[in-house]
Formats: sequence, structure tokens, C-alpha cells
Amino acid sequence: MHTLEQLRSGALSGIRRLDLSCGLCTLPPEVFDLADTLEVLNVSGNRLDGLPPDLPRLHRLKVIFGSDNAFTELPAVLGDCPLLQVVGFKANRIAHVPAAALPPALRWLILTDNAIDTLPPELGQRPALQKLMLAGNQLCSLPPSLAGAQRLELIRLAANQLPELPGWLTELPRLSWLALAGNPLGWHRPAPAPIDSVAWHQLQQCELLGEGASGHIYRVQPQAGGASQALKLFKGAVTSDGLPEHELAACLAAGQHPALCTPQAELADHPQGQRGLLLPLIPVSHVNLASPPSLDSCTRDIYAAGLSIPVPRLLRLAQDVAGAVAHLHQRGVMHGDLYAHNILWDPASGQAVLSDFGAATLLPLNQPQLSLALQALEVRAFGCLLEELGSRAVFADEHTRVLTEVAAMAQACLHPQPLARPRMVELAQQLAQSGAGKITNRNAA
Repeated sequence: MHTLEQLRSGALSGIRRLDLSCGLCTLPPEVFDLADTLEVLNVSGNRLDGLPPDLPRLHRLKVIFGSDNAFTELPAVLGDCPLLQVVGFKANRIAHVPAAALPPALRWLILTDNAIDTLPPELGQRPALQKLMLAGNQLCSLPPSLAGAQRLELIRLAANQLPELPGWLTELPRLSWLALAGNPLGWHRPAPAPIDSVAWHQLQQCELLGEGASGHIYRVQPQAGGASQALKLFKGAVTSDGLPEHELAACLAAGQHPALCTPQAELADHPQGQRGLLLPLIPVSHVNLASPPSLDSCTRDIYAAGLSIPVPRLLRLAQDVAGAVAHLHQRGVMHGDLYAHNILWDPASGQAVLSDFGAATLLPLNQPQLSLALQALEVRAFGCLLEELGSRAVFADEHTRVLTEVAAMAQACLHPQPLARPRMVELAQQLAQSGAGKITNRNAA
């Protein structure tokens, strides 16, 4: 984090990213001294309620974050910044998004946790739009123009007021990651079978293992003895994906599968009333397959430089993930965040576990066609994963045929017509046979 003193002294001359969080009520004029180099401006966590009309003087600006401020309207001046691609104003009090606020090069719009009930039709007229994060608002509908957002790949709509889904949503050719939980869609499902509960006083909290958007994960030891487990304590606030209670519901509906990190018990009697889930402790040999997307990659994960995966391990990894997702779809659950950064794998064996249900959606069991259409979006996400894995494969001549078939499978998953894609159960069966046979598009001769 930078300081006002550094900015005013000229010590930050030539920087490409500026991070200021120091109770600002207005943007300091010295920011414009950085106009020839500044590409990322982060003024989150201040008291701003507006931006200066000459903001476009920052002529190299590509990314702006104004989260956790006092904005009630997305500033119209943003639309005058010709290179601006990423706009993030979550956790404000924004109720109005004027069309003028949408820059022409917009790729990624983050308006999570505001008070927006309508969006301008011009949103669908931003051809570069790939990522749209709108969880935790008051949206009752989406602009029909978004049907033309041919590059849109990720959209978060959880915890809004949508009474129904527009038909075009499941027809978008590149949409792969979708969150819908917490809308009054009228989707009726039977309650999941209850799971055991464990009281807080029966556990000894140990070290922090990790943190996600929705909670912290700790290692815990039963007071009565026995194997260690993982405990996820929910933060209880709106996240970029939705609300913790929806994640909990999806976890319970998902049930058990060897390649899923699903709960074994629910936490009870936490002294601060926090909700939590007891999960299996992932072996220390397992690591994240990739890191989340960067500002530049937008919708694509970041893999370690030089990562290479022998074909037998690649197949094991793909088999495990396909089996896990097929299990979810059969249980009426869409994961919503099928990404490499949510996959823990053992590089020595290829064994993999899919985690993080923060963006999961419970599908309508009484509307099979709609459920299949939504599942087809997630099949595309799996196709992206297969492509990424294939590009990192290490193989001998005898593996060429298998890799060719995996590549063909990926292409089938990426078909621009969602209902022409194979189903996850078919993909899981195909991969269980170690790549034998061939998946073809449903509309092929």
C-alpha cells in the first residue's frame, strides 16, 4: 500500500500501479502526475463518493478499483477512459449504473454487493466483455442486449431478485462459469438428507490452512482423539460468488464422492454463532493445480511456469474431475467455478479433488431441460480445463492417440452451441476408459 506522503513527494514517479487507502474523500491531484505510466489505480477502502471529471487525463489507465467507498452511482467519467478494461466497485451503495459509465474496452465489471436493480442496455454493446460480477444486488431482470455478449464467459448473479432466467442466458456460446443461488426462481427441491453435527467444544482449533472468498479453513483435532479434519468457518458476508448459506446448501446436496471435498459434519454451538463445516483433510501431497486468473488473463487461470504433466497423470486428473462433476450434475448441483485453481492434485499420481462450492447452484430437478442447458455451460468449463492440461502434457509416441482423443473431447465440450456438447456423465465414462473411443458433437452426422 502506498502513502500520500510518497505520492506528494514524487517518490512514486513512473509506477504502473497505485494503491491508496487512507480515508480519501477526493482523489489527490498528484495522481495525475503519474499519467504517463499509471495503468492500475486502486482507491478501495476510502470515503470517496465521486471521481474528478478529468480522470481521462490518466490516458494509460486500464484497471480501476473503487470498492468499499461511498459511491451511490457508478461514475460516468469512467466511460471516457478509452483503455479502461477492468472496473471494480464492489461493496459501495451503488443504485444506478449509467450507460455513460461503461468504457468502450470493458472486459471485467465488478459490482458485487451494491443496491442495483437495473442495468443499462448498453452493457450488451461492449464487445470485449468477458466477466460480469453482480452478486448481492437487487436485479429483477437482465438487459436483453446481453444476448449479444458473445465473449461473456463468467457471470455471477447470486443473491439477487431474478424471478426467472432469460432464455438467451443458456445459449451464450462462451459462458462457462455461472452462479445463480439465492434468487426467487421458484425452483423446488426436496430438502437434503441431514448430516451429523459436531459441537465447537469437541474440537481443538489448530493452524490456519487457507482462506477463500467465503471463509477460513483450519485444521482441527477432535478432543476425544482421532484423525485431524479441516474446518471451514464461514465469514457470513456476501462474496463475489454469493452467500455462505447457499454454499452450505450446495455442499449438503452434493453428497459424498472420492474426488469431491464435501462435508462430513456441520459445526454446532460456535461461541460467536459462526456456521462451519467439517471437511476431510486433504493430504499434504496435494497442491493447487493453478492460481486464479490475473487482471490480464481475466477468465483464465495462471499455471506455474514450466509445468508439465505426464499423460498417465493427466488422464487420472481428468478422470477424477470428470467423475466429480458428473456426480454433482446427477445430484442436481452445478459447481459454477470449475477451474484449475479449485482443484487440488497430487503431482506424483495425478489424483485430484475438486473443492470450493461458493458459486454452486442447486438446479431445478422438476425442469430437466433447463437443468441440462445449465449443465452444458459447465461442460464448456471442463473443455477449457482439458485444453489447458493438454497444452502441458509430456508424452511419448504411444500416447499420441490418447492425447488426440482428449483434444477432440475438449473441442466437443467447447462447441458454440451448448446443447451440442456431450454430457458430463459421457465424458466421465470416456475418460474412465483411458481415452478409448471418440466423443462427437450431438449434431454431427
